[in-house]
Amino acid sequence: MAVGSELLFDSLGHFGRFQACVYFATVFQAMSCGIHYLASVFMAVTPKFVCAIPGNVSSILFHNSSKSSIEDIWTLWASAENYIVVQLENGEIWELDQCSRSKREVSLDLTYEYEGNKSIFSCSDGFLYDDTNWKSTVVTQWDLVCDREWLAKLIQPTFMLGVLFGAVIFGDIADRVGRQRVIWFTSTGQFVFGIAVAFTFDYYSFVIVRFLLAMVSSGYLVVAFVYVTEFVGIKARTWASMHVHAFFAMGIMVVALVGFLVRTWWVYQIFLSVATLPFILCCWMLPETPFWLLSKERYRDAQKVIHIMARWNKVSTPCKVSELYSAQQDDLVSCRMGDSDTSSTKKHNILDLFCNWHIARRTITVWLIWFTGSLGYYVFSLSSVSLGGNEYLNLFLIGSQYINYLGKYGWKIFNRHSIWPYISLHSRTIPNNCKITCCWKWKHDVSCRKCGCSFLCISEKCLDFHATFACWDHGSSEWNVNNNASRNTGKTID
Repeated sequence: MAVGSELLFDSLGHFGRFQACVYFATVFQAMSCGIHYLASVFMAVTPKFVCAIPGNVSSILFHNSSKSSIEDIWTLWASAENYIVVQLENGEIWELDQCSRSKREVSLDLTYEYEGNKSIFSCSDGFLYDDTNWKSTVVTQWDLVCDREWLAKLIQPTFMLGVLFGAVIFGDIADRVGRQRVIWFTSTGQFVFGIAVAFTFDYYSFVIVRFLLAMVSSGYLVVAFVYVTEFVGIKARTWASMHVHAFFAMGIMVVALVGFLVRTWWVYQIFLSVATLPFILCCWMLPETPFWLLSKERYRDAQKVIHIMARWNKVSTPCKVSELYSAQQDDLVSCRMGDSDTSSTKKHNILDLFCNWHIARRTITVWLIWFTGSLGYYVFSLSSVSLGGNEYLNLFLIGSQYINYLGKYGWKIFNRHSIWPYISLHSRTIPNNCKITCCWKWKHDVSCRKCGCSFLCISEKCLDFHATFACWDHGSSEWNVNNNASRNTGKTID
């Protein structure tokens, strides 16, 4: 966001009452994204199973244990290589494996070991599932085991494919028709498609509706991030943007809680979808961002939004659209003066991320970082049922640790004790589009309060809400900090 755009927040407040209401209302719905992203952890779990019994049973044998019902066997079942021996009322003896069943040709004694001839049959009568933990899952609903096991493994990949399409499509649509409309559509879509998933009649309709649900969920998360960023000033923008994902993690914790309480997959899905219903009832009140309205030359609508923000934040003299427009034009002129291309404003697209080797290298680096981080995170999250111990507690702790990480370590990325100085010096850029010259000075030529040197001097007010000043000393490779600097004196860079 350009420096001139901060004029709006200097006038109305960087995170006033209006921004707080819009922010928490918007990020509340981000919980539904975390909910639907991880819902398959319990919805598509595969319980213990064997082939169905072809008749009425009189006796059941598992190793040396004789049981009266198949349900009593599951507590002893330890490996997929095990099998169950059953004797029917007509005297036939069958061996039940997971994906086949065998009829013994000689049915004299009911013993577990048998060396005689067998006739092998497929599981044409279906399967018997262990319903100790889950009464019903999509796997047991449509028998997604054995030769149909690959269909169960496609449930999450097809969902993540929808996430990819949704991020690309709705991100572009939001720039064209506005953030507000996309937020309305995607949030409503999450509720509608979330409920529809519970009432799908077969596997293929289930996957298709889940794909659409993934698209709107991803679209909402991407656009909501931009939406709240355009309403929050720079003094709170880093904190606000990071904690959008904290609500995503809260959604993961909701999945663990609902999964523990509800053990039927379609009821579980309905409860998860209803969890964010309050946002659907109030999302129509969210306004469009003034910066998008300015970009579309809808100045009167932008001024109305500014007046609403001023009234909520109790500001008597808000800035005018003409002042914002003038500041943005000044920023645009400054950019053109620093660029060899002084022609009319260019419309950018995704190919501009590869316009030269320097930008392409950074684009690929950021993509690889996101790929690696997301891969590790989703591998642990989606495998929480296989980590051992209580699967519900595992997933709940994964979500809670994500929130703890953001709160404890996320802000340190921008703190003076972190790698931020190295990133700034390496990239030769700093926040707010301020450039570092070859002599390591700010373009505003602000010197260090402590030593008066001409090295890189920054206002930590931008970084960690403290009005102290710091200077990066290239000789000692550390920050020289003046903690006693006056909050209201001198010139600061915001």
